[in-house]
Amino acid sequence: MLESILFRDQTDADTDAVRTLVTAAYHGLPHASGTEPFIMDALWRSGAAAVALVAQDASGLVGQAAFSAVHIFGPDGAGTGWFVLGPLSVRPDRQHQGIGSALIRHGLARLRTRGAAGCLVVGDPGYYGRTGFRVVGGLHVPGIPDRYVQALPFAGLPPTGIIELHEAFSAAE
Repeated sequence: MLESILFRDQTDADTDAVRTLVTAAYHGLPHASGTEPFIMDALWRSGAAAVALVAQDASGLVGQAAFSAVHIFGPDGAGTGWFVLGPLSVRPDRQHQGIGSALIRHGLARLRTRGAAGCLVVGDPGYYGRTGFRVVGGLHVPGIPDRYVQALPFAGLPPTGIIELHEAFSAAE
């Protein structure tokens, strides 16, 4: 089924469709804050989405993923070269078909070619573990239980410290 999907960079022409997709993907989920479409809009408008991908088939957009730079403040100073995945969205009628995992793999490949040190994600370890993310001690996102903070280093060990997300992650509308 993934053969019929085109994975490509998001463009300005996709903005409304991405907002609709993100809203639908997170609607009614117990872990959703309702701000996910606003976060994506803010990441896109600010240029903070260093990698923004969409998945498209004949019916339109079926998925999207954004990756933005983070700063990690730890005992050895600020960690740079790290990115965070989010939001990741798949249209409800297309979930559980591998689209989200494929978007993650495409995005991670892009980050590697840019020389990134690694990628972080906040979410379900059971889901994100399938693409290589692992919960590691010593990484913290204020207000998020550490059991959901995961890292995928591209070389070496992940840093430790407090993760500072882009201000877009505070968008409320």
